[in-house]
Amino acid sequence: MAQLWGGRFTKQTDEAVKAFNDSIGFDKRLYREDIEGSIAHAGMLGRQGIISEEEAAAIISGLNRILEDVESGALMITGEYEDIHSFVEANLIDRIGDTGKKLHTGRSRNDQVALDMKLYTRRRAREIRTDLYSLLETILAVMEENTDTYMPGFTHLQKAQPTSLAHHFGAYFEMFKRDAGRLDDCLRRMNYCPLGSGALAGTTYPLDRYMTAKELGFDGPTLNSMDSVSDRDYLIELMSDLSMIMMHLSRFSEELITWNSNEYRFVEMDDAFSTGSSIMPQKKNPDICELVRGKTGRVYGDLFSLMTTMKGLPLAYNKDMQEDKEPAFDAIDTAQACITLFTGMLSTITFRKDVMRLSAVRGFTNATDAADYLVMKGVPFRDAHGIIGRLVLACIDEGKSIEELSLDQLRTFSPAFDEDIYEAVSLRNCVEKRLTLGAPGSEMMKKVIAEEKAWLQSRRQQIAGK
Repeated sequence: MAQLWGGRFTKQTDEAVKAFNDSIGFDKRLYREDIEGSIAHAGMLGRQGIISEEEAAAIISGLNRILEDVESGALMITGEYEDIHSFVEANLIDRIGDTGKKLHTGRSRNDQVALDMKLYTRRRAREIRTDLYSLLETILAVMEENTDTYMPGFTHLQKAQPTSLAHHFGAYFEMFKRDAGRLDDCLRRMNYCPLGSGALAGTTYPLDRYMTAKELGFDGPTLNSMDSVSDRDYLIELMSDLSMIMMHLSRFSEELITWNSNEYRFVEMDDAFSTGSSIMPQKKNPDICELVRGKTGRVYGDLFSLMTTMKGLPLAYNKDMQEDKEPAFDAIDTAQACITLFTGMLSTITFRKDVMRLSAVRGFTNATDAADYLVMKGVPFRDAHGIIGRLVLACIDEGKSIEELSLDQLRTFSPAFDEDIYEAVSLRNCVEKRLTLGAPGSEMMKKVIAEEKAWLQSRRQQIAGK
């Protein structure tokens, strides 16, 4: 079919050049946004008297029918078109005749594609934010059920101090909560409408850019037409946010993979979210976690691909910017799938509380509390630290925990030990006496959980109210 821009040319485009240039293969997913933007543009043209109200109505009716037919499968988006914009416009002209040719009045493909990508990105970013809320609800449910599920906390992947499963999961709640906030910020910054910017310098037609911006749910129009058609900051920002989300999912996945190993046995993965081995019948592999961890690098790559594309481009629009779509689409699709599958997997995990507790006891996570006990008995901290270090070494040699030693054995290390040492270093006491804000004591954890639940509920209500 003839190109929309063919008037200037006397020769047909080489087929290899056409295939290299065309974007219909990947930008066809923008059909809904392209039609929504075109409907708003046509309505504004009619209201402004640039075309007649009757012509605007005919265009809008034709566009709505195209949308219905695409979504029902009656109209297929095929490769004979250069891009989604030419597909929509060509089909509109076929259906309503020459009136359809007036749709593009006062508009360039440059501001058209900028609008389409913003509408699409905004919609998908909102979906991902909603998916994050579902993940946060799943994490919160685990926290509520496990304020007294004791386990070792780690530094350097070495058992350090006792904590609770609720406290451990609460750290990830904070990460994903920040991620949701970053998406809020990104959505707020991107929510300005480029439609009406033309190719780069606006137009001589009396467009009402405030009208189209409002019609399409933006906070207002963009204020510089050159920036409007060449801005991809919002995509880079979103992909950066998605990379951060993937980093957090990958860290979480790494821990669950470790916890699922035979050496730890802290968790049991549900069969629905695991696979086996083709040769080793005993295997049950945490594939979702491993794929999430692997796909994190893919999303990072998408981000750096677009940043590299944009780094040397002069104003305003350049064809290089067509390369924004495939990495952006891939990053969005990948991150959203990972969040959704990870949430489902997390909601079905079985936590082996007895194993977690025993690991905390056997790992001498109460050693700091034992040193603090001696300090309370008047032993200088540096001396107490040395005493407990020697005590732990002796326990390792005997294959015992601190609380399994007799009082007489303990007193060979320090006469300050008394009967109350056993209560002081009990796992429950070690966790429950930590009641500073943000600490794992169940009393404080319940307050934090209530606060997090209220925050999540308010965010859900705010989104629903918009």
